[in-house]
Amino acid sequence: MAIPYGRQLIDEDDIAAVVEVLRGDWLTQGPAVAAFEEAVAEACDAPYAVAFSSGTAALHAACHAAGLGAGDEVLTSPITFAASANCAAYVGARPTFADIDPATWNVSGATVAAASSPRTRAVIPVDYAGLPAPVAEIRAALGTEVVVIEDAAHALGARREDGPVGDCRHVDMTMFSFHPVKPVTSGEGGMLTVRDEGLRDSLREFRSHGMRRGERWWTEQHTLGFNYRLTDLQSALGRSQLAKLDRFIAARNAIADRYRAELADLATIQLPPAAPSGALHGYHLFAIRTDGRRELYDGLRKRGIHAQVHFIPVYWHPWYRDTYGYERGLCPAAEDFYARCLSLPCFPALTAEEQGTVIAAVRELAR
Repeated sequence: MAIPYGRQLIDEDDIAAVVEVLRGDWLTQGPAVAAFEEAVAEACDAPYAVAFSSGTAALHAACHAAGLGAGDEVLTSPITFAASANCAAYVGARPTFADIDPATWNVSGATVAAASSPRTRAVIPVDYAGLPAPVAEIRAALGTEVVVIEDAAHALGARREDGPVGDCRHVDMTMFSFHPVKPVTSGEGGMLTVRDEGLRDSLREFRSHGMRRGERWWTEQHTLGFNYRLTDLQSALGRSQLAKLDRFIAARNAIADRYRAELADLATIQLPPAAPSGALHGYHLFAIRTDGRRELYDGLRKRGIHAQVHFIPVYWHPWYRDTYGYERGLCPAAEDFYARCLSLPCFPALTAEEQGTVIAAVRELAR
């Protein structure tokens, strides 16, 4: 059986939580959604959390709630899934890109400052692979007038030295994703944590057609919103999974520690940056770098090990080239990273035997 780079881990208690909702009165817009939101807010030490149908929907809502639009520029990392930049285009703003720091594979205060312009209204730092981006440094570099929306799709359960990712201490909003390969899953789903009650209300309105309760008993549409609601079925699964978050993150770190210990002597492999002392890496991905990526990728595939490449620089995608005129060479460090990166299997259900299989194959192929 093939070994994927990532996979969900569903237990009987997760199934029971979904079945309980199926046997109840609410399949959507019911109490399980609010319970999931409250659980995420508590886990992240944030006052509020707002659930969405996907992480992409959450990013779209964040850009809307921040008031971004035509004439604005939104900075993000090129080493991410396209949704981190697409969300700016959804509201009519221009996605722009800051290079990564080669030491962390994340954007930094220095790189966002170098890429900013007078039109920069927001920055979306990405916690690549689960390593928290330096959001306090980024906030200081750009000033308080620039909105900071942290893309923590990879980093639920990770921690900085001063608190959990998602506490919004240094950012306006933090987005999490619950896709099956993420730290916990609701099938599909996303969440924004926020500290501001006004932002919370704007996000809730946007995810439900722009509707709010009027002066009387009916609801009225006050803005152009979308149906971005998460169901009670998904929320029940997500909440059940969230109860196991610490165990899942510990398992990912244990796998990463074993990879580090048993691959450290390979001169042809660059291991990923570790979390600083006092912080905790989420290890959504265990990404290595090697000059022989294609040979390693093909060799692993032949052995049933489905390593993956994360990610092609966003501005290399044809739509970005055709729409904005972006060309290769914009972010040299990001492009150099992409040319050699490869993600090895890393997920809580990966057995010790499977880990050994991956390690043995990498050692054989990357000599």
